[in-house]
Amino acid sequence: MNRPFRLRHLPVLPLVLLAIQPGSASPAPASPMSANPLLSPSPLPYQLPPFEFIKDEHFQPAFEQGMAESLREIDAITSNPAAPTFDNTIVALERTRSLLNRTKIAFETLVRGNTNPTLDRLDAVMAPRLAAHTDAINLNRALFARIKALHERRATLGLDPESLRLLERYYKDFVRAGALLPESDQSILKAMNTELASLFTQFKQNVLKEIGASAVLVDTREELAGLSEPAITAAAAAAKAAGHEGKFLLRLTNTTGQPPLALLTNRAVREKLMAASLARGSRGGEFDNREIVVRMAKLRAERAALLGHPNHAAYQLTQQTAGTVDAVNRLLTQLAAPAVANARREAAAMQKLIDASGAPHPLGAADWALYAERVRQERYAFDENDLRPYYELRSVLENGAFYAATRLFGITFKARPDLKGYHPDMVVYEVFNEDGSPLALFLGDFYARPNKRGGAWMDAYVPQNGLEGNRPVIANHQNIPKPPAGQPTLLTHDEVETLFHEFGHALHGMFSATRYPKFAGTNVPQDFVEFPSQVNEMWRIWPEVLAHFAKHYQTGESIPQALLDKLAAAEKFNQGFKTTEIVAANVIDQAWHQLKPEEVPAPDQVAAFEADALRKAGVDFVPVPPRYRSTYFSHIFSSDDYSAGYYSYFWSEVLDAHTVEWIKQNGGLTRANGERFRSALLSRGGSRDAMELFRAFTGSEPDIRPLLERRGLVPETAK
Repeated sequence: MNRPFRLRHLPVLPLVLLAIQPGSASPAPASPMSANPLLSPSPLPYQLPPFEFIKDEHFQPAFEQGMAESLREIDAITSNPAAPTFDNTIVALERTRSLLNRTKIAFETLVRGNTNPTLDRLDAVMAPRLAAHTDAINLNRALFARIKALHERRATLGLDPESLRLLERYYKDFVRAGALLPESDQSILKAMNTELASLFTQFKQNVLKEIGASAVLVDTREELAGLSEPAITAAAAAAKAAGHEGKFLLRLTNTTGQPPLALLTNRAVREKLMAASLARGSRGGEFDNREIVVRMAKLRAERAALLGHPNHAAYQLTQQTAGTVDAVNRLLTQLAAPAVANARREAAAMQKLIDASGAPHPLGAADWALYAERVRQERYAFDENDLRPYYELRSVLENGAFYAATRLFGITFKARPDLKGYHPDMVVYEVFNEDGSPLALFLGDFYARPNKRGGAWMDAYVPQNGLEGNRPVIANHQNIPKPPAGQPTLLTHDEVETLFHEFGHALHGMFSATRYPKFAGTNVPQDFVEFPSQVNEMWRIWPEVLAHFAKHYQTGESIPQALLDKLAAAEKFNQGFKTTEIVAANVIDQAWHQLKPEEVPAPDQVAAFEADALRKAGVDFVPVPPRYRSTYFSHIFSSDDYSAGYYSYFWSEVLDAHTVEWIKQNGGLTRANGERFRSALLSRGGSRDAMELFRAFTGSEPDIRPLLERRGLVPETAK
């Protein structure tokens, strides 16, 4: 559920040329396009990036040419002798940077989804230079003077609402970037931004490499009791590939909790796996992220102070719907106490099972997932593994997510095997409106790989652009373990939820119909962007949709009603754990980003700082560690996007839960509801105030109660 990639304004410093070697992938076939396909718009349908022809060595020349070109475009705006107008300044800005943006999208796509050492080295070189290029535009005094002049007389320009919002957005963004600072402070700010960009890259590369380095080696098959045969086969193959033939390797995901913990019956192996997960980035060596975390926290605090804010969280929240640090703290406080109380009740039920097992021990973090599943089976006669034969990947996608979208919005999907992504496992579909007119391309990259970042996310490979007439190319990415050849891809219930969630982001991007690129698709406040995608999760358990995709992969039989009834009864189970782990991660995020520069701890105090923050917030419950610890918390330390903004998932869920109740009360899965959601909200992007869009759809203010009820946080006596 990671933040979709968003374009940034990018400019230039002289580059140190790298001796780029070809990547590890097989050489691309000879291209019918230019020698460097990045230098011109793609000739493929919808301008899909021509990944099969893009080579590692194409990127740096394209970056250099793109940055030089964008500076010439900015110079053309600032040197225009005519007085500034909306068209010759603001619209002209919206038309700049096409080559640079095209290059950056293709590069970021590969770095996230299919990286190699060459791309990693180039990323480390380019990150600070691109940050400096961004500052060269955002701190261009002549450019800001034209924007400021238009902003001061905006009431007299006769602009339509979207154009007026664009002008106001540019002015705010430039001020936020430091345009009003004196030159001496701007120089300090530039140095901070350049250093932060380098640190972001170091952090994310360390996280990815540490995931591989922290994989847990297991000596015998017996120690893997509880895992499925395909999972054991995959662990054996991973060990063999790592030079440990005859043993088994358990690779880590980027969250604290690890999927095998719900199945492994050997407690020693579970504890080893959990310890390896919790220690990532904090045990010394080349992948230790503690110094990077501390340095980033200090730089962010110093930058916020320079820009006139009490701390980084306050600086970030000026552009979010929450608005203030106090509002975020209130939300977390509302959730923390009932979540932990619920988690403690859940823990007590598990401890009873452990005590009766014949080998009693205190419930630990490594035990939670296994015993939660056993309590679920005892209480509801429900085992999540019973669902997996009915959750085959292609059926979930085509007969589930696509089917729901067709019923709601009238859109249809056609497989395009003639079009390629950057990896052979990717799938491509063309998407059509109800009248048969083309809408978008959709790509899916669903399988995990060692060179792919963790988590799940949506990207816009080609954002919708009303000025240029570009239709969107949208992609979803997950990290589902790939089964052995010939075996079906059977999903967990959580993986099904994630697929529907990310497809909600995809719909947001595909339905975008804004005039200006700055507002397209998911270019909305950080704490609003998760809202439409979380709404889309509702269809995964909607009876009509579930019956359409949940069919046994071998027999074709529909999922039994008795199993669905058990699923419905168990929906609120373990919500104390799920809410507490995310609240704890939020507490860590806010703790780092509500600091003044002089309050930032030393690197060897990172663990103590976390522990103190969790204790003060009342979420220091050892069996439920934070979903992410600081040293592998990529949301907040691999870019500025989610820093001080991880609360967005909860904030958006308030809007989501409220909206789901509205949809249920107004007929559910109907074309009328779909058309209302598309026209009033999904198509509007950031062209209108986010909360106005919410109110336009629901006709009311958001209410937190549906969220509390969904997560089982409302006492029975209060219902």
